Amino acid sequence: MTDLPGIVITGASGRMGQMLLRTVLASDKCRLVGAVERAGSPAVGQDVGVLLGGQPIGLAVTDDPLEAFARAQAVIDFTSPAATVAFAGLAAQARAVHVIGTTGLEAEHLSAIKAAARHAVIVRAGNMSLGVNLLVQLTKKVAQALDADWDVEIIEAHHNRKVDAPSGTALMLGQAAADGRGVDLETARDSGRDGITGAREPGAIGFSAIRGGDIVGEHDVLFATAGERIVLRHIATDRTIFARGALKAALWGQAQAPGEYDMMDVLGL
Repeated sequence: MTDLPGIVITGASGRMGQMLLRTVLASDKCRLVGAVERAGSPAVGQDVGVLLGGQPIGLAVTDDPLEAFARAQAVIDFTSPAATVAFAGLAAQARAVHVIGTTGLEAEHLSAIKAAARHAVIVRAGNMSLGVNLLVQLTKKVAQALDADWDVEIIEAHHNRKVDAPSGTALMLGQAAADGRGVDLETARDSGRDGITGAREPGAIGFSAIRGGDIVGEHDVLFATAGERIVLRHIATDRTIFARGALKAALWGQAQAPGEYDMMDVLGL
């Protein structure tokens, strides 16, 4: 039992954090060795089992990531950009696999993560599900096959508590479309339309974000031209798919050399 990889979950009291805790506790391929929350969180000091609405398991939520990571072979992290950068450095010190599902990362965050990956395995993806990663591949293939007369729009929908837009998954899909077309996404990207915007720019890759209720995640890639449309769609109805994918990445990373990887690598796509 003690030979199984030890996993730490950050952001333990959040919806995704609790889903990850349940997934790790239910697995026979790993063991939970830590649950981390920010300093001042009401969850700090609480037994993980009680946090999840059950019986105590003898492991308390901590606000000391360094101590928790020292016991771990992998860290699964769905938090915020600033927290993820800090965790990347600590996970690298511990030589623990760092699985990052955090979205909203900007250039300076990615640069710090890249530096940490020189010392440890980092698996980072805007979406951990098999279905979405297949959709990314399909989007690239369709974009390669169609000429510039076809407009591309990425439409995504999430729950009303999501704080970033477009979603990490939408950006993955937009990047796939850009790669398929051989263009730079930042140059082609068109998002946040409002007011008198003028006609759509030829070759633009548009983004639209919907926020409402408890939508787990819905993503459409729309290819449209005169007289016809192609729509590629993925609908997530249960966050468990992301937790399962993240755990798969954490276990896969045990056998890898230090560096940056994504779910395409994990899934062999």
